[in-house]
Amino acid sequence: MGISERRQREKEQRRTEILDAAERLFFSRSYEQVSMDEIACEVELNKATIYLYFKNKEALYASIVLRGVEILKEKYSECMNKQVSGIVKVILMGQAYYTFSQEYPDYLRMIHFYGSERFSKENPCTADIGKGYGACRMILRDAIQEGIDDGTIRGDIDPFLTSMYLMISFMNILSMEQKWKQVIVGEGFSFEQFCQDFFRFILPSIASGESAHIMNLKDFEQFGFNLPRIM
Repeated sequence: MGISERRQREKEQRRTEILDAAERLFFSRSYEQVSMDEIACEVELNKATIYLYFKNKEALYASIVLRGVEILKEKYSECMNKQVSGIVKVILMGQAYYTFSQEYPDYLRMIHFYGSERFSKENPCTADIGKGYGACRMILRDAIQEGIDDGTIRGDIDPFLTSMYLMISFMNILSMEQKWKQVIVGEGFSFEQFCQDFFRFILPSIASGESAHIMNLKDFEQFGFNLPRIM
């Protein structure tokens, strides 16, 4: 390995170390509660060195958000690559979003917070984040189109609009404020049941044919659909 290649590898490793340190802090606190001084201390570097890799705290935060978006995109791609019908892919993508929220709640929180007006659109990562999240929606759109083509999804709905409805629904449900979760629990339901019943709600609305209204989520278990069972 030449000197330039070694230096580039060391630079990439240092950047990853900074991101990992910042991620630990942002996962444990809010954006406002984390300072660049603390990040420098966490990674055992001086603050000036960090600024060689990241313009500011916002750029660091956005880079971590991008990590989360890439994980979600990978989960959607895995669903899309399954040899199943279009409607099964759509349901599995909904489950993938739910699974992502359970496995990576801190990434989900950061993704949603980054979508607020708090951050500058001039951040270099903003375009990549938008492309990544947009890619997830386009994968969902393509699954809907497959379902229309193979006859498992209604032909009178638009794939783009339907993908927007579903992605926005997934996002809002899984980022629901605690006060609303408490309302659900107060009425005797669990949040898990609320999420599962959402699938019961959308399934007959997009499925095609006379069987649409009698389809059951159990029909999808053979394909890997396994949200928490409601007792």
